[in-house]
Amino acid sequence: MVHFVGAGSGAPDLITVRGQRLVMEADVIIYAGSLVNPALLDDKKEGCVVFDSAKMTLEEVLDVMRDAEKKDLTTVRLHTGDPCVYGAIREQMDLLEAAGIPYDSTPGVSAFCGAAAALDMEYTLPGISQSVVITRMAGRTPMPEKESIESFAAHGATMVIFLSTGMLKELSARLTAGGYDPQTPAAIVYKATWPEEEKYICTVEMLAQTAAEHNITKTALIIVGDAVAQSGYERSKLYDPSFTTEFREAADSE
Repeated sequence: MVHFVGAGSGAPDLITVRGQRLVMEADVIIYAGSLVNPALLDDKKEGCVVFDSAKMTLEEVLDVMRDAEKKDLTTVRLHTGDPCVYGAIREQMDLLEAAGIPYDSTPGVSAFCGAAAALDMEYTLPGISQSVVITRMAGRTPMPEKESIESFAAHGATMVIFLSTGMLKELSARLTAGGYDPQTPAAIVYKATWPEEEKYICTVEMLAQTAAEHNITKTALIIVGDAVAQSGYERSKLYDPSFTTEFREAADSE
């Protein structure tokens, strides 16, 4: 059996209880060494064999899984954050299915959640933004034509931009071309929830300069939108005394 496990955003205690149990029970662990906090491996059992997938190809990863399955061993494939976001898990699952190897998935705390926690931020503020766009700049992996930064920026929603820290000057230009005012609030969160976490509030036009001033070149999330300011929002109707819900009657206006 192969278990795909979300390692969480960085802090070792942000892995789920289920994920931690699977790590403790695993005979083989394949982890994304370039991104996953190695402290998560402290809970592995004696005799567990560990592979760093940062140094492996997809075919080599599958070979390890296939070999473990032949020996009736349990494998944990440990991915950063929640592997459903930029985790390259589908291609692994397809190969496992072709090989007749069973697998399952355990979600994790995504970096975009860790970044919000670092900023004490709510992405969906009433009257400000009720949608969150998770995207990236095109790199070696191209973006579909309809998913350009400009097209998403036109909506004015909160944007969380992965894998783009090295292209911030271009990102700012494209966000502005799409409709964001250059003074729109923005944030840079480096290694959210790790001990070395850094966070900076700036504006869309100041993203590149802010990153350069703090020597941030990778492993950071960019958050853009008026929600970053965490102000000017409307009160939630759910807890408004004048609002009736399934569980509570509205208070008498008198």
